[in-house]
Amino acid sequence: MNRILSTKKLPKALKKKFSDAGIDCIEKNFIQTKSISFETPKLNDYLIFTSKQAVKSVLKSDIKNLNTKPVLCVGLKTKVYLEMQKFVVEAFADYAEDLVKIIDDNYQNSSFTFFCGNIRKNTIPDYFKQNEIAYNEIVVYETTIKPHQIKDSFDGILFYSPSGVTSFLENNLIEHKTCFCIGTTTANALKNKTENIVIADQPTIENVITSAINYYKRL
Repeated sequence: MNRILSTKKLPKALKKKFSDAGIDCIEKNFIQTKSISFETPKLNDYLIFTSKQAVKSVLKSDIKNLNTKPVLCVGLKTKVYLEMQKFVVEAFADYAEDLVKIIDDNYQNSSFTFFCGNIRKNTIPDYFKQNEIAYNEIVVYETTIKPHQIKDSFDGILFYSPSGVTSFLENNLIEHKTCFCIGTTTANALKNKTENIVIADQPTIENVITSAINYYKRL
């Protein structure tokens, strides 16, 4: 039986997909996120969210009339969650690089409020600065790494973020294990460590699991 390590604890329904496929799954949370307090910002024309965690953190605040502002976001899960909270999502993309292209094509004359975590890529802020687009950036949650040493043997690793990669590598080696990554940004965090990388078709946890199951079915 193949055994896989998830660097994030999975809901029971998703973990069951592995057992149904005859794959043993062990799991540890290698990162931790928590909402932080922040000053109520001036809201610009559009709100930007690049994660579901950012949405959850902002909803805990006392900002009034938040969902009267249209939103651009990264990730289908983020979009669905925003819409469940009665936000109007005008555009979304799988990656920040793709969202920047949408902004460049359609929203250059607008202003933006970007809600994010303390660890984030520079893609969106750099674009705004280079194109002199008005924006403010509000850090609404913190990500911290939680390194663990895994002594169990396993064949593959599920990674969901570059921070998860960093945390895993604190006390473990990749060796010849296959790494299943949620997207290209996470895969890039492994580029100097291994070539045994499988990137999910879509950047969701479900698709990472599917890619792993399909990989081991083919062996």
